Amino acid sequence: MKMPTSPVIDRSLPAFVQGYSWLPGLLGERPDGVARTRVMGKPALVVRGPEAVRFFYDEDNVRRGGALPEPVLSTLFGHDAVHTLDGAAHRARKEFFLPLLHPDRIAGLVEHVTTAWDDAVREWSGAEQIVLFDASSVVLTRGVCRWAGIPLDDDSAVEDLARDLVAMVDGFATAGPRHWRARRARSRQEDRFARLVEDVRSGRADAPEGSVLGAVCEHREAGGELLHPHTAAVELLNVIRPTVAVCWFASYTAHALHLRPEQRERLRDGDTAYAAAFVHEVRRFYPFAPFLGGLATRDLTWRGVSVPAGGMVLLDVFGQNHDEKLWGDPYAFRPQRFLEHPVERDELIPQGGGEPRTGHRCPGEGLTIGLLEALAIRLARLEYTVPDQDLRISLRRIPARVRSGFAVQDVRVPSERPLAVG
Repeated sequence: MKMPTSPVIDRSLPAFVQGYSWLPGLLGERPDGVARTRVMGKPALVVRGPEAVRFFYDEDNVRRGGALPEPVLSTLFGHDAVHTLDGAAHRARKEFFLPLLHPDRIAGLVEHVTTAWDDAVREWSGAEQIVLFDASSVVLTRGVCRWAGIPLDDDSAVEDLARDLVAMVDGFATAGPRHWRARRARSRQEDRFARLVEDVRSGRADAPEGSVLGAVCEHREAGGELLHPHTAAVELLNVIRPTVAVCWFASYTAHALHLRPEQRERLRDGDTAYAAAFVHEVRRFYPFAPFLGGLATRDLTWRGVSVPAGGMVLLDVFGQNHDEKLWGDPYAFRPQRFLEHPVERDELIPQGGGEPRTGHRCPGEGLTIGLLEALAIRLARLEYTVPDQDLRISLRRIPARVRSGFAVQDVRVPSERPLAVG
C-alpha cells in the first residue's frame, strides 16, 4: 500500500521573518545541499554548492524571464531589464554591458571614484561627524556619473541621486516604508534618465564620446531597434545603481577594520595582493544578496529532488558563502584564505555565479572588486575616531547593513604612501 506524502508547506512568510538564515535553515543538515519547499504558491527547489551553481545557470534548466516578482522589478532592477531576459535577447542586451568589463574601463571608473573620495576626505576633515555609508554613497555617485558621462548640476543633485539609488537597493525586499521609497525613487530616476536619453538622441544634450550614456543611447536590440527610452534608462540605472551599492561594502570594510585592527597595516602599505584577498573576504563574509531565483524550464531533478516545469529554483547565495565544506571556518573573517586558495568562479558567489560574459552573473562584479580594492586601502590609511554607536548587523534585514551606517569623527587627511608591487 502506497503511503500518503506530506504536503510541502509554503515558506514565503518565513523568508520575510528569517532573512538570510531562511534558506540555510531549510537546507539544515542535508548533506547533498538540496531541499524542496513552496514559495509564493509555487513548488521550489533549493540548491547550494559549485555544481548547483552550474546547474542553476544552465539556460536549459533555469530561465530568469518571469522569475523576478513585480516588487523587485519596480525597485531594484526595473521592468524589461537585462535580468529578465534569456537566450538571444539576453545576449544581445548584454552586449551593452560587456565593454564595461574591460580593465581600462574599470581603471577609469576607479580613478573617477578615488578622485571624488580624496576630494571628499578633505571636506570630512572639517566636519563634526561623518556617516561612512551615506558619505561613500555620494562619493560613488559623483564618481560613476562623471565616468558614465551623466550630467549633474550641483552637489544637491548628486546627493538627491545618491539617496534615490540607495533607496532602490534598500527597499526591494520589504513590504514596508522602505519599499515604497524605493518605488518612488525608481520611478523618479527612470523618468529623469529617459528624458536624458531622448535629449541625447535629439541633439538637445551631448553624450561624451565613448561614454556609457552614449553607448546606451545607441545600443540596438537583437532585431536592430533602438532601446525604448525608458528601457535605456533602466539599463543606465543598472550600471549606476550597483556601483553606488558599493557603499554597503565600504561600510562593511570600515566595520571589519574597526573590529580587526591588525588588518590595517598590510592594507596601509598598499599590498595589492592582500587588498584583493581582503576584498574577496569582505564580499564573502558580510551579507548582501541572500539568494537568487529562476524558473524551471522543464521537469528537473537535482540530486534526487524534483521540481516541475514552471516551478522555482532558488540558489542559496548567503549559505554557499558560509558553507563549512567550502570555507572550513566560514564565520571567521580571514582574508588569508584567498592567498592560500585562488578564487573559484562558482565557489564565491556574492554577486551570482556562472560566466559574466554570456550568462546572468553580474557584469559589474569586476567594477565592484576594483573599487573596493582602492577604497579598502584608502580606508585603512584614513585616520579617524569611532564614537559609541550601534555597529550590529541584523541578518533579518534584507539587505543587511551596519545599523549606524558606521559614523566616524576627527577625520585626518592621510599622508601619501606608494602602492606595493605584486
